[in-house]
Amino acid sequence: MKHTLAIFLTTLLLSTPVMAGEKPRARDIGIAPGILAPGALNAITDVSGVRVGQLTVRDGSRINTGVTIIIPAEGNLRQDKVPAAIHIANGYGKLTGYSQVKELGELETPIALTNTLNVAEGVAALVEWTLQQPGNEQVGSVNAVVGETNDGYLNDIRARVLTKAHFMEAIRSAKPGAVEEGAVGAGAGTVAFGFKGGIGTSSRKLPGNLGGFTVGVLVQSNFGGVLTVDGVRVGEALGQHYLRSELAGDESADGSIMIVVATDAPLSERNLQRLARRAIAGLARTGASMTNGSGDYVIAFSTASSVRRHDGETLQRKTELANDAASPLFQAVAEATEEAIYNSLLQAEDVNGHRGTVKALPVDKLIALLNQ
Repeated sequence: MKHTLAIFLTTLLLSTPVMAGEKPRARDIGIAPGILAPGALNAITDVSGVRVGQLTVRDGSRINTGVTIIIPAEGNLRQDKVPAAIHIANGYGKLTGYSQVKELGELETPIALTNTLNVAEGVAALVEWTLQQPGNEQVGSVNAVVGETNDGYLNDIRARVLTKAHFMEAIRSAKPGAVEEGAVGAGAGTVAFGFKGGIGTSSRKLPGNLGGFTVGVLVQSNFGGVLTVDGVRVGEALGQHYLRSELAGDESADGSIMIVVATDAPLSERNLQRLARRAIAGLARTGASMTNGSGDYVIAFSTASSVRRHDGETLQRKTELANDAASPLFQAVAEATEEAIYNSLLQAEDVNGHRGTVKALPVDKLIALLNQ
């Protein structure tokens, strides 16, 4: 009976019309990957203390770019660091701060996402912001973490229009609550699976008997492959995919994706590394090819107070989750990553850009395919 009811409810959702001009999230049209429930916002900000700030810069069709900032936790990050890990599935990218995170297993600045040629401005802003924080008057070293994807098709990337001031404004605007998705912030000029990509987010909350922890994911999607939505081979059906006519080789799957994972589970950097690797399972489920020219990165951190690292301590006593208890979190991060990517596509709109126009994923055709 439960199985029959689930099929009925899914069919009902998929047959629900989308209002003209309205951009749905995945769950609005019945796409709910996995078995775990999302958090209240179905966003990375379901993890308490996480804030997101975004700034979008547009100038006619020539400029479509921006900044997305993730502030991992409350307090002075430089003095009260959060454990973190970075996983690289394919390293064709310009992620700064990686070596120190890998060496020390901790994050001491917000995370900035932007375009490939404005990484330097992001580093300058994170350094300046960190030095300005009360208590950092004697700080002489800052490990700024800035990730990027190349938005050069829809954005005149060589113009390098973003400045340190843009990044500072995005940091100041960071807040909890709902996160804007689609062609905004660092996703303003991105392309995914040949459709307009962008910023997407999702979350999963474990039930109480599994710890009640939350995993939140935010993505900057700008990659390619053969789009699959909740098991349906959408890219093939719509004739929009990598190696389409070679097949002719006229559809590149190069690009990149930045995946940011937050959790309130008390994880060490070792288990955060394991969590980050599992996010790639969610990426794979969407049909990503992870080609030679695609930079595929995951940054994971924990906000749990019991695992934060306080400057000046010579002995750190931590309470962290056991290995066996981490498995449900692995399921959660795969599901949330998959859904965040779908949201980045569904919330995007057509963009007329520097070198041409990129259409958004056609929701009506997607619904028809899912109904089949």
